[in-house]
Amino acid sequence: MLLPVALLLLGALTAVVAPRLLARADWPEREPVVALWVWQCVVAGVLMCCALSMTLSAAAAWQAVRGHVFAPAPRDVVEAYALGAGGSWAPATAVTLALGGAWTAAMLTREIARARTRRRKRRAELLLRAPQLPGEEPGADRLVVLEGERPDAWWLPGAAPQLVITTAALRRLKGRQLDAVLAHEQGHAQARHDWLLHCSGALAAGFPQVPVFAAFQGEMHRLIELAADDVASRRFGRLTIALALVELNEERGVFGPCPTPQAHVPQRVHRLLSARPRLTASRRLRLTAAAALVPVVPLLVTFVPGLRALG
Repeated sequence: MLLPVALLLLGALTAVVAPRLLARADWPEREPVVALWVWQCVVAGVLMCCALSMTLSAAAAWQAVRGHVFAPAPRDVVEAYALGAGGSWAPATAVTLALGGAWTAAMLTREIARARTRRRKRRAELLLRAPQLPGEEPGADRLVVLEGERPDAWWLPGAAPQLVITTAALRRLKGRQLDAVLAHEQGHAQARHDWLLHCSGALAAGFPQVPVFAAFQGEMHRLIELAADDVASRRFGRLTIALALVELNEERGVFGPCPTPQAHVPQRVHRLLSARPRLTASRRLRLTAAAALVPVVPLLVTFVPGLRALG
């Protein structure tokens, strides 16, 4: 039975080719939302290949699993998959992929737990720096202003999400720049970008030797910022959000010759000021549809023997 092997090869091919094609393309910076969708479909396709290969390997290795997977299938369909020819590799493949799936779930659980711990810690620090007034309910205000000499603004997700901004940022941001920063952070919250960071972080931490997962994590961090920039620029203009980014990050040395952890900020400002046109609606639709096919292809490959037996 070669189908599980073919699925693993398809997953490996997708994991190698898709990131290279995306790295060479120039449209992801122009359409970060579409690029986010494409990356999610690529990773979903790779995981789908692994899951289907695990299922078929387990069906070939153990009769009990086979009975559940192919319970409603006609006899000709079951014979078309040649499950009896699995050999000794089928149990090992199924167990290895099952352990990989369990490890992924464990890493995602750990990532979410760590994120919740960080949020609780930041909320405790926030409550210490901005104590509640008498009669004020916890989490009632979505906007919190902190006294601080460093200009900064961030969105604190959770059951009661809050936007935190320092007084230094209020002093530096002029006019509609503050509104643009608020729109940027609200764009993160509305699109639930924190979940993309959780999933990509779990895969990268669980499988650090797999390049596609490391690339997925890096691109998620970059693309969600570009997508939030676009949300703000559509409401307040590209120049406004670009100037706001400069005002918030100028004192951090990100625009100097030495690399910093915020080295992506100058690239974001340059992108906003260059004002490259968006892709046409038809091309965005084609890219979206093509990406949606990536996780569907493994399903079609899996169903080919059965469809041939039926027809």
